[in-house]
Amino acid sequence: MNGIEATRIICERLPAVKIIILSMHHTNEHIFRAIQAGARAYLLKESAGASVAKAIQTVMKGEYYFGAGVEAPPKAVRSSRRTPPSSPLESLSQREREVLQFVVEGKTSVEIAERLFLSPKSVETYRSRLMLKLCVGNIPSLVKFALLHGITPAEID
Repeated sequence: MNGIEATRIICERLPAVKIIILSMHHTNEHIFRAIQAGARAYLLKESAGASVAKAIQTVMKGEYYFGAGVEAPPKAVRSSRRTPPSSPLESLSQREREVLQFVVEGKTSVEIAERLFLSPKSVETYRSRLMLKLCVGNIPSLVKFALLHGITPAEID
């Protein structure tokens, strides 16, 4: 069982318990899933130190806490858990997912354009939008993000 699944179970069985995640993962998706599971704070192991005390104080006041190097999910709920935050992957359109899958397969813009009946310029626009939505700065990071989050190559022929 991983920490996110443990968080979900603890929060379901003991709703009064406040969970603070201490992790080596800092992708938006990891943070999102931890908060969605019920965690109230997220810190990176490398920056924990004094941040742990601050996280405990903040969480005990009923607020969320995100340590150094951790970006709060865009829609993280600060005072109530009624509305869960949205996943960065949920913000992708079907076409963006298709482009992402082809990028993971190593296809060029021209190859993707031919398969999806788009112009290469449109494919580049989709790829740029993907990188913005997923907060990654380059194609290798985009591919790494996709692989880390189980996005598998398309079965399109």
